[in-house]
Amino acid sequence: MRALTVDVQESAGRILCCTIFRPGGRKLLAKGHILSEEDIRLLQGEGMRQVWVTELEDGEVSEDDAVMAVAEAMCCGSVEIRLAAGGRANLVATADCCVLVDDDLLRQINCTSSVVIATVANYRYMKAGERVATIKSAPFAVAQAQLEAVLSILNERGAILQARPIIDAGIGVLYTDPVHGERARTLFESVVRTRIERFGGNLRYALSAVEDEDSVARSLQHLLRTRPAAILVASTTAPAGPEDVIGRALARVGASVERFLAPVEPGNLMMLSYKDETPIVSAPCCFRSAKPNVLDLVLPPMLAKYRISGWEIACLGHGGLLS
Repeated sequence: MRALTVDVQESAGRILCCTIFRPGGRKLLAKGHILSEEDIRLLQGEGMRQVWVTELEDGEVSEDDAVMAVAEAMCCGSVEIRLAAGGRANLVATADCCVLVDDDLLRQINCTSSVVIATVANYRYMKAGERVATIKSAPFAVAQAQLEAVLSILNERGAILQARPIIDAGIGVLYTDPVHGERARTLFESVVRTRIERFGGNLRYALSAVEDEDSVARSLQHLLRTRPAAILVASTTAPAGPEDVIGRALARVGASVERFLAPVEPGNLMMLSYKDETPIVSAPCCFRSAKPNVLDLVLPPMLAKYRISGWEIACLGHGGLLS
């Protein structure tokens, strides 16, 4: 990229090196703007005779072309790309969604010297119209070789960001208590419903049961037949592990434990199981309060029908101290 001062009448097609302001301080043309014949007439009308510009050299790509190329390669799902001023492209959700981010790939791309990417946090629930990521280039131009290196990595590794839509996500809830299941429903239902609806889901099916192995297993079987996006087990007790009542009932219905214990506070005692593709979550002490807890991290991907793994739960520790 080469910077030079040229006569205004010779500046068409070149890139402004700096923002130009009118005498009163109002912006006339922004840095990075590509000058047109109309711009030339505007500048001449302001009494300008020369202007400081840049022009691309061989082996360079304009900032706008660079960020658009990276944006198209780095995302998939319910998202659209919007070019912004100053060598920037924004990714905007086109539907209520859960955003999944490949952290390792994001770090790798951000170690390059030409383009940087900022995203919302992994598993974040986003509403349609909200910005989920932004891509920014070095000013004015990017070396073709650097851009090709970035695109090569993305073509090989795949998307950095997925925006998975949350559509018709019905949740089943089982309320349990050692004495009377309805007690748990009375304590938890309002908070549970509010949390589910906050992430674009709906509380479609709810049962209550006495917390014994037979009753819990029978209720889980009824809920599984409805094919919900996920099942939440809201218990008034705090199980010590998969060997307790809830864990034994899960085994009875053929569910396998994916992960017990989450590096998240509140929510350490979360137990995540799967019956086929249906996640079943027990998270003691997380259903009573609307304050942030482990459910706020795992519900969005489940509502988007993403199978979150035990390894991914283990990775929640960085940033997992919620309160």
